[in-house]
Amino acid sequence: MKTSVIGFSRIGRNRELKFASEKFFKGEIQETELQDVAREIRELNLTTQKHAGIDLIASNDFSFYDNVLDTAFLFNIIPQRYKDLGLSELQTYFAAARGYQGEKGNVKALAMKKWFNTNYHYIVPEFEDDTKIQLVGNKPVDEYVEARNLGVETKVQIVGPFTFLKLTKFVGNKKAEDIAETLTAEYGALFSKLSSAGASWIQIDEPYLVRDLDEQDKVLFKKIYGQLLSDKKGLKVLLQTYFGDVRDVYEEITSLDVDAIGLDFLEGIKTLSLLKEKGFPKEKILVAGVVNGKNIWKNSYEKTNGILNEIKTSVNEDNLYIGTSCSLLHVPYTLESETKLPAEYKKHFAFAEEKLVELHELSGLSKETLAANQALFETRVDSVDEDVRQRVAAIKESDYTRLPVFEEREAIQKKALGLPIFPTTTIGSFPQTADVRKNRSDFRKGEISKTEYVEFNRKKIEECIRLQEELGLDVLVHGEFERNDMVEYFGEHLSGYVFTEKAWVLSYGTRCVKPPIIWGDVSRKESITVEWSRFAKSCTDKPVKGMLTGPVTILNWSFPREDITIKESVLQIALAIRDEVLDLEANGINIIQIDEAALREKLPLRKSDWYSEYLDFAIPAFRLVHSGVKAETQIHTHMCYSEFTDIIPAIDSMDADVITFEASRSDLQILDALKENHFKTEVGPGVYDIHSPRVPSVEELVGQLTKIREKTEDSKLWVNPDCGLKTRGEEETVKSLRNLVEAAKIIREKA
Repeated sequence: MKTSVIGFSRIGRNRELKFASEKFFKGEIQETELQDVAREIRELNLTTQKHAGIDLIASNDFSFYDNVLDTAFLFNIIPQRYKDLGLSELQTYFAAARGYQGEKGNVKALAMKKWFNTNYHYIVPEFEDDTKIQLVGNKPVDEYVEARNLGVETKVQIVGPFTFLKLTKFVGNKKAEDIAETLTAEYGALFSKLSSAGASWIQIDEPYLVRDLDEQDKVLFKKIYGQLLSDKKGLKVLLQTYFGDVRDVYEEITSLDVDAIGLDFLEGIKTLSLLKEKGFPKEKILVAGVVNGKNIWKNSYEKTNGILNEIKTSVNEDNLYIGTSCSLLHVPYTLESETKLPAEYKKHFAFAEEKLVELHELSGLSKETLAANQALFETRVDSVDEDVRQRVAAIKESDYTRLPVFEEREAIQKKALGLPIFPTTTIGSFPQTADVRKNRSDFRKGEISKTEYVEFNRKKIEECIRLQEELGLDVLVHGEFERNDMVEYFGEHLSGYVFTEKAWVLSYGTRCVKPPIIWGDVSRKESITVEWSRFAKSCTDKPVKGMLTGPVTILNWSFPREDITIKESVLQIALAIRDEVLDLEANGINIIQIDEAALREKLPLRKSDWYSEYLDFAIPAFRLVHSGVKAETQIHTHMCYSEFTDIIPAIDSMDADVITFEASRSDLQILDALKENHFKTEVGPGVYDIHSPRVPSVEELVGQLTKIREKTEDSKLWVNPDCGLKTRGEEETVKSLRNLVEAAKIIREKA
């Protein structure tokens, strides 16, 4: 069988793109140097896949920030405010992605949202009524030619027109249906350019097809592809889907005049049954996504071979290719970088490069290779902790309920805390400056003692507390200087986790995360945050929040186990964090924030599966964490950069006392949903975007708060940024927070 990879990691083997981009943002290197780094990364990716024997390798899967944003710029769908800055093409692109503040103007970035059910974030295109849709870019052609010149013939990857339109925000009167024909014609123009350049294959990514589709969606899809495929300009077309099954349009897809169809056989729970029940066209190629592009465990060749054998009953074997379930963007680059990971663990993992080997081996699976793979699965070190499992089994229904009810707690807490109207706070982290990172690194390397490490952090905490007091914030945080990452840090204090050195994965733009790996049953080994929070509290008379990461986010931002259910994993973690919550409360911390930034991440893409497969255990798991605290203890949570409007009732049923969330980039759209659903929880809609270096003015923040007050009760409104501040610089952070506090004062005077 032949092999296909949907897309490859673009950050570089050692995060070269991140470091070069950030130097470019700071003016330390020129655009030509950044382009050189990008070219080297693309060359490495292409040659690595070619040497691994991959047959269909993607080009144009590279991006400086985001592939959806690339597509918008390719077709001139660029809001006028960015064009008016008069910047170079690449600088305009980054202004749309990150915002811009400088001598040429001051504009906010485009909205950013989660990419389906992953921890990657895409930039939301914005369409204005007077936008002239036109193929103005040449990136797909240039990168195809670049690959060919390296001796690698590629399929050209592009975000499909249907998915692009469904993800676009329309800010005027026009809608997707109004521009579909024009946009599709420009895709046709791209086909012509690629054909003229000598390309033979184009991969059109349409992941939106795995969502619930209504009749209007189906009409739009058929309209687009009826037009697009009427003249393929001699190209072979691979229609690629991932993250689920295409149950709503399977027959429509298989009847299209495409040459190949890519289907996900891992997350697509109905893909195999659709294939068997409805058949598959004999003349078309099926690219079967059977190697997991989202997790890092070795592929079970026995299991995968079983799936392939079932597929072969419906598909001509000569037309069966095997591929990744999604882009390898979502896993780390290579295991070769892991020099300290014990072999007993390492042999069970496969990162992006190793998944190429798996594809190659599966394509011509020998008895010897199958036997060796089976033996590997029999040698795994025991990962079971009976005490943990018994504790999970002993959870009672009453353990998921906090008393007294919210309304009574709210009154008790207002009296106990004595906060002003519109209390100000931050989400938790403060800038992780070079000295903070060095202190942590030196301690890990054994170059400083624990005493020196602790004393440094205590000094930073005290400075952070003094700064917040001087700024006039009402509820303070300790700054999180001891934490490398909001999930990895907690994992290091929990049993059952395995950690890597360089297993970086792209989250958005240049932001990379290093998810820990859940190897076995999870429990708390020791108190995690108590000493830092207790010290911070001793530095001030103001309230200090204890800062924790919630069980759902810890699970979703780790690489999870595949040998037990997600529900069982999340309940194990919830009990561990519950222990920490009760310890914080016992040590005098009466405001505790339990972040669930990734609550939505593993939410099934189809609404019919939301409760049966996820929310029915994810929401109770959060309640389990805090149900044992006193009425006087105020529980906060935080969520960011996702679509929450359709699960507002579920969020309210988390029964937190305060929720802070991203709202600045999405123009406060979530507030309408809160109002419509009679949301009871107190709220802190983020009033400015921390993922942009620009500093919001007092006037801008007053305007934001004025809009928020129109849709939120004054007694329930908190004032805060939209996310943690660890990635920001100190100067911009101080200026932004000073303006935030001043804006809150102005609003208080008007109340």
